[in-house]
Amino acid sequence: MNQRTFSLELRPRIPDKLRRLEELANNLVYSWDREVRGLFWRLDRQLWLDCGNNPKLFLRRVPQARLDSVAEGRDFMEDYNRALSSFDSYMTLGPRPEIDGLLDRGSDLIAYFCAEFGLHESLPIYSGGLGILAGDHCKAASDVGLPFVAVGLLYRQGYFDQTIDGAGRQQAHAHVSDFDDLPIQLCRDAHNAEIRVGVEVAERTVQLRIWRAWIGHVRLYLLDSDVPENAEADRAITRQLYGGDSDTRIQQEMVLGIGGVRALRALGHAPNAFHMNEGHAAFMALERIREQVVAGVDFDTALELVAGGNIFTTHTPVPAGHDRFSHSQMRWFLQKLLPALGCEEDKVLALGSGAEETGEQFNMTTLALRASRFHNGVSRIHGGVASRMERELWPDLAPEENPIGYITNGVHLHTFLARAWSQLFHDSFRGWRNELLDVDYWSRIDSIAYERFASIRQQLKRDLLLDVEERMQRQMRRNGVPAAVIARAAAQVSVNDSRTLVIGFARRFATYKRATLILTDEARLARILNDPERPAIIIFAGKAHPRDEPGQAIIQRLYQTSMKPEFIGRLIVLEGYDMLLARNLVQGCDVWLNNPEYPLEASGTSGEKAGINGVVNVSVLDGWWDEGYDGSNGFAVKPVDPAYWSDLPAEAAALHRDEEEARQLLDIVEHQVVPLYYGSDGKGYAPEWVQLSKNSMKSLIPRYNSARMVMDYLRQAYAPAVRQTRKLGEAGGAAARELAAWKKVVHGCWKGVRLDLAQEPAQKLPHGDRLVLEVGARLNGLGIQDVLVECVLGRGEGEAFRVEQTLPFAPQEGAAGETVRYRLELTPLSGLQHYRIRIRPVHAAMSHPLELGLCTWL
Repeated sequence: MNQRTFSLELRPRIPDKLRRLEELANNLVYSWDREVRGLFWRLDRQLWLDCGNNPKLFLRRVPQARLDSVAEGRDFMEDYNRALSSFDSYMTLGPRPEIDGLLDRGSDLIAYFCAEFGLHESLPIYSGGLGILAGDHCKAASDVGLPFVAVGLLYRQGYFDQTIDGAGRQQAHAHVSDFDDLPIQLCRDAHNAEIRVGVEVAERTVQLRIWRAWIGHVRLYLLDSDVPENAEADRAITRQLYGGDSDTRIQQEMVLGIGGVRALRALGHAPNAFHMNEGHAAFMALERIREQVVAGVDFDTALELVAGGNIFTTHTPVPAGHDRFSHSQMRWFLQKLLPALGCEEDKVLALGSGAEETGEQFNMTTLALRASRFHNGVSRIHGGVASRMERELWPDLAPEENPIGYITNGVHLHTFLARAWSQLFHDSFRGWRNELLDVDYWSRIDSIAYERFASIRQQLKRDLLLDVEERMQRQMRRNGVPAAVIARAAAQVSVNDSRTLVIGFARRFATYKRATLILTDEARLARILNDPERPAIIIFAGKAHPRDEPGQAIIQRLYQTSMKPEFIGRLIVLEGYDMLLARNLVQGCDVWLNNPEYPLEASGTSGEKAGINGVVNVSVLDGWWDEGYDGSNGFAVKPVDPAYWSDLPAEAAALHRDEEEARQLLDIVEHQVVPLYYGSDGKGYAPEWVQLSKNSMKSLIPRYNSARMVMDYLRQAYAPAVRQTRKLGEAGGAAARELAAWKKVVHGCWKGVRLDLAQEPAQKLPHGDRLVLEVGARLNGLGIQDVLVECVLGRGEGEAFRVEQTLPFAPQEGAAGETVRYRLELTPLSGLQHYRIRIRPVHAAMSHPLELGLCTWL
């Protein structure tokens, strides 16, 4: 017989004494402030876990009697008042002093656009590293007092929940959010009406709600198309993070970029710098151009006005990772926007076309680069990779000279630093929160007594192993694993023997991250893990995209290996990877493993999170670790160039590279990590290991925290973009108009510009003599004020040439006409050197001296 089941949620009335619990539950400060989170945990630990660490949901379900009881109790009220005091102090804290020297906090505002934000497991609108990075960026912007708003999308289905079945197959389960459970509020006007904006998508207008989340001082606005007035297909646009097909993706990106700008306008914000975190938000530039055109500005001038205030960060080291849409998609979905841009349709489409595009393809990364003047990768290596990958946008320049720089990612220290370390720093280093950027300050970690340091590391590992054991047993029981096997696995991770070395690997399972590299020699790995005197455990966790079959095959191979007799309880694959599990792993492991295929790790931040907790990195020298490794704070696997086996097919060469790097990795683990960790007495946490762990913390905390990263963005991108916005916008955009007209003239003349030697230079000089260089420049209608002739001096030849100095020539007095004589006297470098001579366009209003990418070499 069918029976209907009804649901009822009896919500408590929050006592007046505890009224501000609701305020604390609606500000994501709780994602990093443990005193705030601790209040909810103390009220009802099991309910807190059952609610997924979600304070807003928790407050709807906590028993009334419990609230009434603690409101009259002394202990909880002391904790409550202490947490409120900490929260209020944070919310009234002023900005870092450097900010006032770079921005006007009364009028300047940075707007940050991203398709996902990973702030806390209670707001599931993220999938992986890009979202976590965006969340940390917002948290750090709040910490340092930056005038900053963020814009994203609100998904009904954030990234999927994951289980792994008995055959090792990943199972993706949709996670559908009830917005009432999330720490967000609808944006309303003074009359309490919803504030909405519309975006023209194809032949219709899609209505968007705007939700606001508070991240400390920072407002995050999230756009939502799931409103009754929209057609069902339009309601589904923001339903799922990275869901659907290419048509869904272009519509999501229109909502993010175009809708995001309109939302900020509707809310009364007027940013003067816009940051596109990945190309998903690049349609924002077209909307801003449309605004200028509506105001009477021509397209070229509008592009200069907009690009001068735009910042673009790329995170993708492979061309396949960039979104591309066909021109037919562009014409269909942007059919209302394209005619509003004041120029021919093909001119707009050309903004997304590059040398790599085949047929009629529109590349969002190319649009983002052409419509911004400040560009960066997310590590030194990645900046170089991005410069080479996008070199066709600046074809006359060497990749190392084009305008793509780098700002290395950092992590939000207060989110990922274990509570035990925070408490120790509070007790021992008063004021440490204000010293995050002072490298010398953190040398005091050496003063922490060995016993106290080692005991914290051991306790963090015990906490992790308790969590791992519970998760592992639950997973095995569901998959029907025999009780005897479960018992054997559980015995291996028992906290009774927390001296066991624990190695962690947790991140997205993509093929280039090579999670299975350590399985290259399974027999050797089994011997290392099962050493009776010096045992080790390796824990894997992570998700693969539901459409990434090779990534899912990696999970399956790891799982199947973990169920072999020699690996039971020694190699563990955990399901359900999320921010909570990630925090436990980066705090509790002894060693953090990272072995990407060089140079495909854009940055990688999991190792940073581990390193700030004293976990020792063992990593390929790629991404951030190439900069962070100093020889005393971890171990480095040196990348092997597969070109060494150039006589072999590419796949065979890659296999040889993997085998060689796997050998290095296992050598490091077996002959360096294990002996150093266990020491001569075999008990673990040997003094030499603890010193290595200290070196990790003191070298990484000040260099790889997100406050440093955000301050780098402020100095290198935000402040310059704000200045450029002001400069180009003065006098009704006169400077932008002049710059656009000048660029048009330069492009028209440049093919006829050339250099010739006026006299042959000396090839040998005695020490003390100066080198005299003279050239003739044919300007083809340009003036001497439009160009700069330079000598690029350095060492090495061909691809090995490295610039050491760039010196300008001077036009000779009275020079005029089509050919102008230029002269330079320089003091040479010592020994053998090489130099090149070039002419390039120059204009005082350009954001970057080489932004045009035009250059003619002698």
